[in-house]
Amino acid sequence: MSDTHASSVAFVRETAIEPAPPPATETGLIKWVRENLFSSTMNSILTVLSILAVYYLLTLLLPWIMNGVWDASSIRECREKLDGATGGCFAVLAERWHQLVFGRYPQDSYWRPMLAFVLMFAAFAPVLFSNLPRKLLIGTALFPFVAYWLVWGGSVLVPVAVLLGFVAGYLVYSRLVDQSFAMGFVGGVVAAILFWWASGFVVTEDASFMSLPAVESRDIGGFMLNLILGVVCLSVSLPLGIALALGRQSSMPIIKFFSVIFIEFIRGVPLITLLFVANVVLAYFLPPGSNFDLILRVMIMITLFASAYIAEVIRGGLAALPRGQYEAGDSLGLDYSQSMRLIILPQALKISIPGIVNVAVGLFKDTTLVSVISMFDLVGMVRGPILASTDWNGVYWELFGFAALLFFVFCYGISQYSQWLERQLQTDHR
Repeated sequence: MSDTHASSVAFVRETAIEPAPPPATETGLIKWVRENLFSSTMNSILTVLSILAVYYLLTLLLPWIMNGVWDASSIRECREKLDGATGGCFAVLAERWHQLVFGRYPQDSYWRPMLAFVLMFAAFAPVLFSNLPRKLLIGTALFPFVAYWLVWGGSVLVPVAVLLGFVAGYLVYSRLVDQSFAMGFVGGVVAAILFWWASGFVVTEDASFMSLPAVESRDIGGFMLNLILGVVCLSVSLPLGIALALGRQSSMPIIKFFSVIFIEFIRGVPLITLLFVANVVLAYFLPPGSNFDLILRVMIMITLFASAYIAEVIRGGLAALPRGQYEAGDSLGLDYSQSMRLIILPQALKISIPGIVNVAVGLFKDTTLVSVISMFDLVGMVRGPILASTDWNGVYWELFGFAALLFFVFCYGISQYSQWLERQLQTDHR
């Protein structure tokens, strides 16, 4: 082949060219900053203003935290150690942490509520995570009775008698529910009440069998009281809210009437009013000399309040389902309870997750309102015994900041779990 012919043949590469790296502005952190913080003129201005605001806040907050005093016996000693410098008096947290967390609970029994707190996560795990063995639900059912015995103390026979009363009620309900749901429900409640009444002659508070030192309800306080109220009231208000939502949509006029009246009345009354009713007014309707525990009264009122809001949230989920879902149950030959349990409620509860979580977070934060009726929860301990002490009178930011941090951690955890649950239940195609 001549040189002229060889120079006219196009060059053919036998190996692929290595891909060139993307521009620096189209990958990594630079791309994220450009697309999210400086994507437009307005976003750029807002980003710069936000950076300046954060910088200003950090210049005030960081010296206050870094120069904080953790070892002092009073606010005066804190100020002496600061000597005019900017810093927080965190010694109040180190000295009064037991009051902030446990209230006036006996210090030698702190292990009891802490053990109940650990058992709470183990008990809730089968309910919150469906991939766990269902046999663990037995521990979930036993947890309320174990937690009551650990926190309040007394003889173990008392919660055992209450547990057996629930078992007796369930056995009667399972026998009569085939004839009528209402007959089964009423029969179960009557059987449980009769069992508790009969066991009251056998089991007494001073029984010594497997007893723990009894703790009065007035000694239960701090963040532990907020946690007890939040967990118990939310756990009870959710099934009660479902029942009210179904009752409001019922075709039976009496059930629908009472459900509507209850929901509208409770939603129209502030929670603080219901707490005052539980603290003061309810005592006038009780027999003279009766002892109706204040914590139980508050639990009832907060539960009723939350159940009314949850009922409306779930009713919205029920209304969002197309009519064909209800007709599907009829076409399969399912009765009302089977259709609701297997078809309607799973979809309605899935739709209602954001609203239920919103009520749960609000309910947990609203437990601080019990401090208005002289219950020493976390806020009540700050406003009462701690700030009333001459040693720490004047320390506000440290105490309320600690309270805000505790509530933020728990509320943020609830929010993150709800988002995870929504992703797990996201089975539709978009």
